[in-house]
Formats: sequence, structure tokens, C-alpha cells
Amino acid sequence: MKALSVIVICSSFALAACGTGNQIRVGADGRPLSQVYTINSAQEAKIPFRLLDSVNALRAAKGAVPLQYNAQLNAAAATHSRDMSVQNRPWHFGSDGSSPLDRVRRVGYTGHLIGENISETFETELETLSAWMAEPSTREVIMDPKATEVGFAWFQEQNGKIWWTMVTGT
Repeated sequence: MKALSVIVICSSFALAACGTGNQIRVGADGRPLSQVYTINSAQEAKIPFRLLDSVNALRAAKGAVPLQYNAQLNAAAATHSRDMSVQNRPWHFGSDGSSPLDRVRRVGYTGHLIGENISETFETELETLSAWMAEPSTREVIMDPKATEVGFAWFQEQNGKIWWTMVTGT
């Protein structure tokens, strides 16, 4: 019987050692601690399509037309993501005082600007989309039935902080 107990205990330790190391860390309040989402080169190509697919699924559920990526809106979003990092604050004005409308005009966008969503976070694009959908003002930018085009970009700092920007237009 002792031999069986020893085998069971040793087996338990052996199985515990086989863990992936991706344990969820929990804070003193019992809630999961934030983890840094590091964007690597393999992720870079996938992120825009995961976001677009998710946005279009949300829009389809409400009967809205799907959005298409627009290179000019992507450029405006990329410029603003980097600029927010330089300013170290999430807001809709550029370091030169530019507004979202100014930025889309600068890149040659001739459509109508619907809106801009921004975020400063360590979270994934889908977690960021979820946060935007939870707020009425940012949800309106995503779900506006007039929107037909989208630009989406990010800038990740060395410390892992990500500055996300989404711009919609028609």
C-alpha cells in the first residue's frame, strides 16, 4: 500500500512539472493580473484580419454592411497611434493640434469621417474591441450604419504598452 501511495505522489509531482508555464497569475483581490500582449512579426499580419472579422460579425448581427479596409484610413490610424505614444496620452488630438478630420484629410481621404476610437493598453486587439463595444460612444463609431470603410493600426512600445487607433468613414 505504501508503494502505491509513493507512486501516486510521485506521479502527481511529475504531472505538475509538465505544466505549460502559462499559469494565470492572480492578484491579492483574486482577480487575474494583466499580462503584456507582445505583438511579434507572426501576429502583425493576423491582427488586422482578426479585428476586421470580429467587427464585421458584430455589424452583421445588427444588419449593418461590412467594413472594408481603406489604406488612407490605415495610414491616418498608424500616424495617430505613434503620435499618442510620443505624447504619452490617449486623446484625439495630435501633438501638432490635429484632429481626426485633419489627419484623414492629410492622407488624402476624400470620404466622410465617421469617427475615431483610441486606446492605451496592454491588451489584445479583441480585448480592446470588447472595451470599445462596452462604451456607447465608441460602440457608435464601430456600429454606425453609414460606415463602409475602416482604418486600424497600433504602435507598441518597448514596455509592451499598445496604442490602438480605429478610424471609420464612408
